[in-house]
Amino acid sequence: MKKTVFTGSAVAIITPMNSDGSVNYDSLEKIIEFQIENGTDAIVSCGTTGESAVLDHKEHCDVISFTLEKVGGRVPVIAGTGSNDTRYAVELTKTAEELGADAILSVTPYYNKSSQQGLVKHFTAIAECTSLPIILYNVPSRTGCNIRLNTYKELSKIENIVAAKEASGDVGYAAQILAECGDALTIYSGNDDLTVPLMSLGGKGVISVFANVMPKEMHEITSLMLSGETDKAAKLHLKYLKLMNMLFCDVNPIPVKEAMNMIGFDCGECRLPLCSMTQENHQALKAVLEEYGLIK
Repeated sequence: MKKTVFTGSAVAIITPMNSDGSVNYDSLEKIIEFQIENGTDAIVSCGTTGESAVLDHKEHCDVISFTLEKVGGRVPVIAGTGSNDTRYAVELTKTAEELGADAILSVTPYYNKSSQQGLVKHFTAIAECTSLPIILYNVPSRTGCNIRLNTYKELSKIENIVAAKEASGDVGYAAQILAECGDALTIYSGNDDLTVPLMSLGGKGVISVFANVMPKEMHEITSLMLSGETDKAAKLHLKYLKLMNMLFCDVNPIPVKEAMNMIGFDCGECRLPLCSMTQENHQALKAVLEEYGLIK
């Protein structure tokens, strides 16, 4: 069996911004400490929720480096190093390894997409450039590119491709991956609202947006699942489902960033082309946060 990068809840951490649009490292440090103090099992830096698509190369590397420094080995740090340009994905991956990342998260190529043969070649090239464990990231709703079952099986044969963040939103498909790949590929839920169903089939955790706001609660849900206390986990999952869903009332990470602002973290706005949510959604989000006692 391949070594598991983490089990439980990994936060897909936001990248807070100053009013001038630069990265707010003071706020990022506070958010990192908030996460670790509340039991987060791993931190994913510069993923989709971290606005990796609008960070330039220096910012991308600096955010990963800063996160590694402030975490200081207390939990694994997984660096988002995906790209639709294989050469650049390789470059970012090499840099992440030099910086000391514990693993990388590599999304499927977007916009230009890829054939399944191209996906195998793309991820093989990344795997060959690093000794780090690799978590594949399948999110066809954002990339227009889906990792098919036979491709998952082929990629799982590569020693340092150890896991996948499955964000297709299809539990049945995730079940097929678990059945076919077995111990060769750890599966994490890429959808907060499917965490308990996927873990009930053998998934080992979640890479979570919701955990930005409620890290302790998502850690508890996954811990209960890992210890076999499914009924308790399911009750908590259903308890927090409204907020999990509300954090996707607009394009991620717009709602979660606004939620973090509301609960007291200075996170600023998302960079364009993502913009502030509508007043209607803002009020709806505020009402849900009040319902959970996160704001008064």
